[in-house]
Amino acid sequence: MAAELTAHQLIAKHRPTLDQALETIRTRAYWSPHPEHPKAYGEDGSLSLSEGKVAFDALQGTRFDLDQPGTDDWVGAEVSPYGPELGITYPHPDVDVLLPAMRAGMRAWRDAGAEARAIIGLEILARIGARTHELAHAVMHTSGQAFMMAFQAGGPHAQDRALEAIAYAYVEQARTPDTADWHKPQGKRDPLALSKRFTPVARGISLLIGCNTFPTWNGYPGLFASLVTGNPVLVKPHPRAVLPLALTVRIAREVLAEAGFDPNLVCLAVERDGEGIAKTLAVRPEIKIIDYTGSTSFGDWLEANARQAQVYTEKAGVNTVVIDSTDNYKGMLANLAFSLSLYSGQMCTTPQNLLIPRDGIHTDAGAKSYDEVVADLAASVSGLLGDDARANGILGALVNPDVRTRLEAAAGLGEVALPSRQVANPDFPDAVVRTPVIVKLDGTKPDAEAAYLSECFGPVSFAVAVDSTADAVELLRRTVRDKGAMTVGAYTTSHEVSTAVEETCLEECAQLSLNLTGGVYVNQTAAFSDFHGSGGNPAANAALCDGAFVANRFRVVEIRKDA
Repeated sequence: MAAELTAHQLIAKHRPTLDQALETIRTRAYWSPHPEHPKAYGEDGSLSLSEGKVAFDALQGTRFDLDQPGTDDWVGAEVSPYGPELGITYPHPDVDVLLPAMRAGMRAWRDAGAEARAIIGLEILARIGARTHELAHAVMHTSGQAFMMAFQAGGPHAQDRALEAIAYAYVEQARTPDTADWHKPQGKRDPLALSKRFTPVARGISLLIGCNTFPTWNGYPGLFASLVTGNPVLVKPHPRAVLPLALTVRIAREVLAEAGFDPNLVCLAVERDGEGIAKTLAVRPEIKIIDYTGSTSFGDWLEANARQAQVYTEKAGVNTVVIDSTDNYKGMLANLAFSLSLYSGQMCTTPQNLLIPRDGIHTDAGAKSYDEVVADLAASVSGLLGDDARANGILGALVNPDVRTRLEAAAGLGEVALPSRQVANPDFPDAVVRTPVIVKLDGTKPDAEAAYLSECFGPVSFAVAVDSTADAVELLRRTVRDKGAMTVGAYTTSHEVSTAVEETCLEECAQLSLNLTGGVYVNQTAAFSDFHGSGGNPAANAALCDGAFVANRFRVVEIRKDA
């Protein structure tokens, strides 16, 4: 947005996009204004594939200055999961200086109104989109995602989620009119008359606590929901994944300044090694909203201790698939194999427990015993990942040493149906790339239960033998109720089983995918149409994205006068 760009020009540029987003969240249809193919970029001011790599390379070994107040040090120690040290340092905040500075621009931002805030959010998003290739490399080298996944999930899919949040934020604010003339009849007397004005008022500073695996995809909804509802946003990235959110903050600050608003409405807070600044910030009285994706332990701590803030958490769950029967055995195996393998299982939506009756299942390929189903699934995963080049493109790299530790320990929990193997990456010899492990467990044994009822984040899946499909559905219910789940899957040709699984998910509030055998997978969700999480079980207290995710980020203040 050039300095001479007027508010009228901004509305003309972005209002059609906002209107289409508003219509799409109503219809839940497919739509995306952000191209998924790398070759779609390189014109109209956007960086091409090669230009994005050059821009990313130029950032390495530099000081990432944001010109924000309260900087008392320069910190940063990001090392790519593929091996290279990024060598970038970022501003460390003196929060006693930074937080008051962030509040200074709130009045002008409030008075701009909901439409202006949404339109400026869309301008920020447009500039992010123009730098998708640069951000893709930043996501790849902080999360360990393979490039194509980093490009799509960290770029257009994350931008879709941001746009979705902007649309929900706008519609919730626009639900109440700006003004109203109120008249109450009084019989023969003159009516009572009041003039009323309604203003959405922000809660205060919003703290975004970023995650290591999907810094933009998980970070953008809360960032844009808070900003468009009038709240300044302090971005606290995961120390291993600072760069993608730092770039986002820089772009937001540039747009805000050029639009005539205080750039300190969006700031960055990077911590020193081992500092734990998120815990300090979370209980500050200035922090009124918190968005968090990460471990259950810290999410529980935030919900218990950040009492002054509205806290939105996405924590951990135990995602489960019930396998009762199928009329497309080959398709089921292929779909599950890809779901278990994508990004080395390092997704909060990846299936962990596969519940299979010990007497086997009925399929279009004939009856299959429990052992045959597990063996065939293992063969499907092996076939998918048999070529190292293809495997690298699907698996990416393990994001941190903890994932490798869990992967190696899982092999000792039961009979290994599919051992994990090391995959060499010729472009990045230091990358740790591993295929998934599948472990067979008896669902009736207490020691096995301790394993499969705990989240084992990474490329680990348990093929759990149960006595019957009814027992599988009951175990599913208990798992979601006690441990939570971001996703549930089921395969069945039985109307009765389908109804039982659906009812379980409705009662326990879990998102269900039935009989996926094609190119849609249980661990993928589409913005504008699919809800990511439900907010109704222990895995998360919020869904991306719905009205509840944005409506409590502001309150409506009424001023009424005698007319």
